Amino acid sequence: MAKAEEVCELLRQRPPSTLGSAMMQISETLPGHEFASVRAGVEMALIDAVANSINIPLWKLFGGVSDSITTDITIPITSASNAAKLAAKYRDQGFKTLKLKVGKDLKSDIEVLKSIRMVHPDCEFILDANEGYDTEEAIQVLEKLHELGVTPTLFEQPVHRDNWEGLGNVSRVARDKYGVSVAADESCRSVDDVKRIVEGDLADVINIKLAKVGVLGAIEIIEVARGSGLSLMIGGMVETRLAMGFSGHLAAGLGCFKYIDLDTPLLLSEDPVHGGYEVSGAVYKFTNSQGHGGYLHWDNIAL
Repeated sequence: MAKAEEVCELLRQRPPSTLGSAMMQISETLPGHEFASVRAGVEMALIDAVANSINIPLWKLFGGVSDSITTDITIPITSASNAAKLAAKYRDQGFKTLKLKVGKDLKSDIEVLKSIRMVHPDCEFILDANEGYDTEEAIQVLEKLHELGVTPTLFEQPVHRDNWEGLGNVSRVARDKYGVSVAADESCRSVDDVKRIVEGDLADVINIKLAKVGVLGAIEIIEVARGSGLSLMIGGMVETRLAMGFSGHLAAGLGCFKYIDLDTPLLLSEDPVHGGYEVSGAVYKFTNSQGHGGYLHWDNIAL
């Protein structure tokens, strides 16, 4: 919060300037991964202000490719029976892609996958290990799933973020033997990380989170990744409609993300943010309201 106050005070004191100049000062004041989430919040506010000033929605400001996105939805690490209940509920709500958190226990992970498959046989799977496996375990998961006739559409961050060799090994086996793409999430926190992934052929997909790299950082990563032939995923942390809606506007406007994982507002018991987009099952439809379109519902905020 101290850094957020510092950069906001800097912006209040500076003379009128271009958006680019203001964003540059933000990057200098809040550098690197350590301050990425604070930087992202300030960048979002400035970009939203620009969109409001010219009376267009964010998704049009970002390119206007589409006014909607389709997200997956996450099933957390849980029992096989509870995972099946959640999968059945999400099936009935229209979700075609389920993101399954794995990496705690190999045997339990397989049982959960089998139980989900029984109630939602037509769903696509994204496996998210959150760095939970070693190289051998990650490959074993793919082997077991192949035996069950299950091919995940994506295997996200199978090994520790600093295990570059393991990430590359899993990616090659997954791609060449099982036809599965591997995404780098925690391993990709900067443009330099993307370049390392490209040079070593370490992953097929880059997962971009604005809270992890900032808005400008995300745009830089998108340019490098697309220019290098990598596919793109957009995700988030545990965020309300405010930050997640901004990511959704970006994804819809650019239209370049193969995988969209912007579900956390759907999983919150309460959300103080209203508007911004309309939800119908897995589909977010963005309106023509200027800027973000969302607003805080103050009655839901504890002061």
